Amino acid sequence: MGTVKRPVFSFRPNMDHADHRQAWDILSRVPEGQKNQYLVKAILEVQERDYLERVIRETVREELKSGGMPRSEAPVTETIPDQMLDFLSNLESSG
Repeated sequence: MGTVKRPVFSFRPNMDHADHRQAWDILSRVPEGQKNQYLVKAILEVQERDYLERVIRETVREELKSGGMPRSEAPVTETIPDQMLDFLSNLESSG
């Protein structure tokens, strides 16, 4: 059997973009010989995070629709920090 040719990927950050500079700074600190594994891990973690975000978003939506979340006697804003309410609102509106 012949050898399988490995795909090649070239990362050419545009240093005019802040996010590209930040990504390059992070990647340049990864030791030589570990960059491929670092990129593989980063890509898979993004996929997993996206999946978990979708599951959480759907779960929150279903709970809100069914009224299954218990109501407290105090106003919601007193029991749930504003940051959490903003996060939940963003989940609902971006899905």
